[in-house]
Amino acid sequence: MTTASKITLVRVFLIPVVMVLMYLSRTAGEIWLWIALGVFIIASLSDYADGFIARKYNQVTDFGKFLDPLADKLLVIAVMTIFCEWELMPSWVLMIVLTREFAVTGLRLVAVGNGTVIAAGWNGKVKTAATMIGLCFMIALPTVELVRIIVNVVIVVTTVYSGVEYFVKNGKCLINSK
Repeated sequence: MTTASKITLVRVFLIPVVMVLMYLSRTAGEIWLWIALGVFIIASLSDYADGFIARKYNQVTDFGKFLDPLADKLLVIAVMTIFCEWELMPSWVLMIVLTREFAVTGLRLVAVGNGTVIAAGWNGKVKTAATMIGLCFMIALPTVELVRIIVNVVIVVTTVYSGVEYFVKNGKCLINSK
């Protein structure tokens, strides 16, 4: 297993840690939310690190291509789910994110079935970064309504835009599918 894939696996293992720390903050004190923020930041930065290492040291693998985006999605969806449970994020925001992720994954599966690989687009990377940064602000300032509103808007706009972009650029895969 490559170093890049090991870093990605660490990100996956940090997801339940972030969740437990966030839940602890509700009963054991605010310090746990700050610790959760630190772990979330480390997990988010590992996304950049594993990609950098994979490209720089020629460690790009099919396993990494599968696991890296999955780890990103699981990380942000886990935190968003908690915010929905705490009524700090509307569930429709989470539903938009989930719909985009399932739709793009489905498009990629159809494309692969037709012998085409759809690479991650720039706007998808911007969406991931904006979502992770926004969630950092929400973890740090969960009671500030303006922060929550801005983060929700940024998440929805970047998610919808990047999703539409995938289908505009690659929709022919659906039309030309077997």
